[in-house]
Amino acid sequence: MEYSIKELSELAGVSARTLRYYGEIGLLLPLRTNEAGYRYYGGKEVELLQQILFYRERGLGLEQIKNILYQNDFDILSALYSHLSELENQKKRLDSLITTVKKTILAKKGEEEMSDKERFEIFKENMLQKNEDKYGKEVRTKYGDASMEDSKEKIRGMTEVDYERFQNLGEEILLRLKEAVIQGVSPESEEGKRIVLLHKEWLGMTWKTYSKQAHEGLAQMYVLDQRFTDYYDREVAGCAEFLRNAVGFWLGNM
Repeated sequence: MEYSIKELSELAGVSARTLRYYGEIGLLLPLRTNEAGYRYYGGKEVELLQQILFYRERGLGLEQIKNILYQNDFDILSALYSHLSELENQKKRLDSLITTVKKTILAKKGEEEMSDKERFEIFKENMLQKNEDKYGKEVRTKYGDASMEDSKEKIRGMTEVDYERFQNLGEEILLRLKEAVIQGVSPESEEGKRIVLLHKEWLGMTWKTYSKQAHEGLAQMYVLDQRFTDYYDREVAGCAEFLRNAVGFWLGNM
């Protein structure tokens, strides 16, 4: 069965303008275009659009989705299993958040006791699970299971103040990277050094033992693994490369 752009727009709840844009960037091309310039989409295109919407729901950017969909080994059934797994994990995290909110309400009303540690436990666990789902396999392969588990325990053991510092450091690093790239700052500059020191402190809050070699290896992964690159470059391209280069230069000069 074929659908016109208007029919597919109504079927999927996506504007015709969005579908045209997807076509312009090569994300979703029509099956055919007639002599009058009208676009028509077939079954394959419908399945791809569904995948695009699934990945959008998971928070991926259009360029990331395009890279996934047009890999030679992309398989829709495998992708569906991946969506199911991620959605089930999201449900678990949401259920945990609901439980925490309910308990906080009872504590506020004086009907139940709640420690300060319990107030923030769920946020730590959610962050750990997201990292495990996205990067766990690669990190475990490169650094071992023990290293990954040690990092998790350090995060779980953080006080409220430590955890806030950890989050703020991560945000400051991203902001400084973005501004450095926009302004054309060199990774070998004093600002590059400042970013490396902040990154070192940030890593030290989760690593059992810090080493320059491991730091440099991780910085290389930021460029070699597209998922890490997408994280750092999600607003400004070049941030992951800047960090890799700054780490490579300054760790060798400290």
